[in-house]
Parts: sequence; C-alpha cells; structure tokens
Amino acid sequence: MIGTRMLAARNALTRRWRRLSGFVSDQESAAVATVGVMTVALVSALVGFLLVSPLTVVPFAVFIVAAGYGWLSYQGLTARMLTLSMTVSTILILLLITLFIFVEAIPVFVYESATVFGVTVPGLRMFIQPNWDAVSPPIRYSMVPMIHGTVMVTTIATAVAAPLGVSAALFLSEIAPSTVREIVKPGVEILAGIPSIVYGFIGFTILGPWAADQFRTTGQGSYLFVGIIVGLMALPTVVSVAEDALSSVPESMKSGSLAMGTTDWQTMTSITIPAAFSGVSAAVLLGVGRAIGETMAATVMLRGVPQLTKPLYNAFYGQATLTSLIANNYGEADGLQMDALFAAGVILFITVLVISIGSQYIEWRMRRKLGGEN
Repeated sequence: MIGTRMLAARNALTRRWRRLSGFVSDQESAAVATVGVMTVALVSALVGFLLVSPLTVVPFAVFIVAAGYGWLSYQGLTARMLTLSMTVSTILILLLITLFIFVEAIPVFVYESATVFGVTVPGLRMFIQPNWDAVSPPIRYSMVPMIHGTVMVTTIATAVAAPLGVSAALFLSEIAPSTVREIVKPGVEILAGIPSIVYGFIGFTILGPWAADQFRTTGQGSYLFVGIIVGLMALPTVVSVAEDALSSVPESMKSGSLAMGTTDWQTMTSITIPAAFSGVSAAVLLGVGRAIGETMAATVMLRGVPQLTKPLYNAFYGQATLTSLIANNYGEADGLQMDALFAAGVILFITVLVISIGSQYIEWRMRRKLGGEN
C-alpha cells in the first residue's frame, strides 16, 4: 500500500516537472526571440542612420517596443542585452567618428605631400613650412603656427595648473581638517562645471585690456594670459585626480614613517608624494589634455591669425591654436580648407589620445605599486 502511494507521488512529481520544464523551455525561447528582434532592429536602425534613410525610425521603434516588452517579461536577459548594446554602440560610434575625421583629412595630406630621398611623405609640408595661405596661390595649409600656439598655451597652462593643483591636493589630502576638506573639495570640483566661454569672456574683458595697458601691446591676444586662463580651467581636474591618488596611499606607510620620528612634512615629501607620484603625474597629464583641447577660451582671447609670433618665445602676443583655427574657420571653409581643418582635428585627436593612454598607464603602474605587485 505504501509502495503504491510512493509510486503515485513519484509519477505526479514527474508529470509536474515535465510541465514545468516545458514552461521554462517556452519562456527561454520567447526571451531569446525577443532579444533577437531587439538585435536585428537595432542593427537595422544603425544601417538606416548611416544611409540617411527616412525609414530609420521604423526599426528603431521596433527596438523600443521589443525592449519594453522584454523589460516587463524577461528583465534580467533584457538588461544584459541593453547594457551590451549600449557598450557596443559607444565603441562603434567612437570608431566611426575617428574614421570620419581621418578620411576627411586625406585630401589635404595628399595635397601637402613632399618627397624626401625619393620617398613621398603625405602631409609633410604641413609640418615643415611656416605659412598658411588659403586665398592667394600657391595655396598652403601649414599647421606649424597653430602647433606652436598650442604648445605655448599648453606649456603656460601646465606651469599654472601643475604646481597649484598638486599643492592644493596635498593640502586637502594631508593637512586640511575634515570639515575644510568637505567644503573645499566640492567647491573645487564645481569649478570644472563652469563653461569655458565664461572663462574666455572674463579673460577677454578683464585680463586682455589690462595686459594691453600694462605691457603696451598692440591689440588683444596673448599666449601668456590664455595659458593662465586655461590653467585655471584645468586646475579642478588636477586637484581632484591628484587628491584621490594621495589619499590612496596606505595609512600604514605614513604611520610607519611618523613612528620613526619624522615630521609631517618629511612624511609627505619622502613617503606620500613618492608613493603617489604615478597618480599625481596622471593628474597633470589629464590637465595637459584639457589644456590642449580647450577651444572657446582660446578662440575668444586670441587674434585667430594663422601665423607665427616673432620671436617664437614671445608669449605677450598670441595668434592661433589648433582648436581656435577650427572654431574660427569651419563656418566659411570648403574644399581643401575644410580638409585642412579636419587635419588639425586629426593632430589634436592623436595628441590627446597619446596623453590619455599615458595617464592610464601611469595610473595602472601606481595601482600595481601600491598593491604590492611586481
């Protein structure tokens, strides 16, 4: 009798398990089908966007509907699909932007080719001749004046942002009381949210006239004061990143130094700063990247003339940077001149990319060092 009941219960459980397995299988199939529809719709919308098709809205609407249905019915799988698609879309958009900039710059690189030892080097004349003339023949598109202006502004901005930023970060991390730190650090970070045009306008209306009067320069435009303004703009980035690097130094290292009888200042200079040197260097490099890519302040305060200053080290006059060249000319440029502006964008892109990779590498080395890895 007991054996019969056990057999009946086992048969009931078996039937229930089979029904549940079938339900789960059907659910998985529906979820996979929903994700498949989302994927096909998203890819179709991207292709339609690239082809500038008016029907792009149709697959995009299908994607939205499928994503909404999937979120309500299969939230976990749909969330993974959405995060993956957003990540892939971000990378793809970045690659497309990069490809577009480089492709648009090709004609001017071909036009400014030069032959060295029988080998044709595309774009070489843009970096060896000092003249930019987009009007009278022979047409020349030289990047030398703008590269010179960018280097001048970046050097001055780094000289302002690096010592001030590292000093402020050291104060916030090691010296300031917690109440002061909680007030000052958010205030410094708020400075990063001020639009660059505001800094440029202040420099144009206050620093520019004052410099022209004090140093008796002709007209406005000075690499010195543009560099100071851009350095102040980069200051919040340097302070924030450097302060995080200094705060990440293990407390045991500092306590051990103090236990040996050193002063607070000796501990900071011999332990804290050397241990966080990689992170502090990364902070300065990020500030340099901000200075190189600054547009509006340089555009407002500089003359916008693509020529070299005489002498080259004269910081009291300023002509143009790579970013101000693009901002001043994109509205009326066409043909090879437009391609030359894209070439300036390529130079900026490569420069900032190298600096960003360098800062990431330095930060990685700092984490390995503080983590005790070889």
